[in-house]
Amino acid sequence: MKRFVKCAGIGVFLLVLILGTILGFLSIDEYEPQDLEYLMVNGEEGETLSIGENLVIMTWNIGYGALGDNADFFMDGGRMVNTADEGRVEYNLNGMIKVINAQKPDILMLQEVDRYSTRSHYFDEFEYIRQFADIDAVSNERAFAYNYVVSYIPLPVPPIGKVNAGIGLFSKYDVSECTRVKLPCPFSWPLRTINLKRCLEVSRLPINNSDKELVLINLHLDAYDDGKGRIQQTKVLKDLLESELDKGNYVIAGGDFNQVFSNTDLSAYPLHEKTWQAGVIDINEFDDRFSFMTDASIPTCRSLDAPFVSVQNKDPENFQYYVIDGFIISDNIEVHDINTISTDFVYSDHNPLCVEITLK
Repeated sequence: MKRFVKCAGIGVFLLVLILGTILGFLSIDEYEPQDLEYLMVNGEEGETLSIGENLVIMTWNIGYGALGDNADFFMDGGRMVNTADEGRVEYNLNGMIKVINAQKPDILMLQEVDRYSTRSHYFDEFEYIRQFADIDAVSNERAFAYNYVVSYIPLPVPPIGKVNAGIGLFSKYDVSECTRVKLPCPFSWPLRTINLKRCLEVSRLPINNSDKELVLINLHLDAYDDGKGRIQQTKVLKDLLESELDKGNYVIAGGDFNQVFSNTDLSAYPLHEKTWQAGVIDINEFDDRFSFMTDASIPTCRSLDAPFVSVQNKDPENFQYYVIDGFIISDNIEVHDINTISTDFVYSDHNPLCVEITLK
């Protein structure tokens, strides 16, 4: 009995020591960005934007190149942690590049872009798209903002491993400045150490013969918090949008809100029990000088509770879809068209969304 108690005590001590070492490492290594950081704008200087000129902006959450139609995900009710082998990541990236080339956006805003992460087999996805996409946007200026930097995530089993990821912009037009604006993190220690540190990527594009700017805000708000984080993050976004419009600037925020706009008709996509549920952005809480726009004729996102290829009946009555990607656009911008591009969720769990606009 004494020997058993002694062995059990040693086992408990070793377990506590291992857990303490892991938590200590994660705490020391925690990514702690500043409230405001200036980002490097790389590439050849683009054209200068002009009032009255038509341009196309595309936003796409690319699911870190590993959430194609073969994947489910444990955080959404699925089983997978490792969702793609190296060949599948490359296949997804090449497919996304074909879609991007076909749409020829002047500005491309991406979310969930991995750079040398375990889960995506160490592809630098931002550089891969820059290298192989054949459109003016990626051949000119680009900027990247990290929102997920963890040297090693030890959970679950198998562990997620190293993650370096964020949101990025490619622009055909000149970008005079790009900043990373910190968003509130809803998680406390120790979960905070292995979670995303969300941000807004704010890019400023000068305009010919004008002292005003086009301010682009690329975003990816929280998904797996209790909802309070998304509310706090949306408040920061709201304040920034209104302050920039008060200056007379043209303002567009776009990306993955992980929320639906209250003015969007979602009757075609009924909610299913036991699937992840999006929050709601009440557009009435915003300045009425902004329009909230998406295209709900095609869902912008699918549930990851099951691999899409295994779903026999893909009707919305049987499977969960979402419309959580969109744009917020100031009233000094004319919107000509907005379209969700159907990819059948082959390459990502999100579809891209394109908007065609003109500065008034």
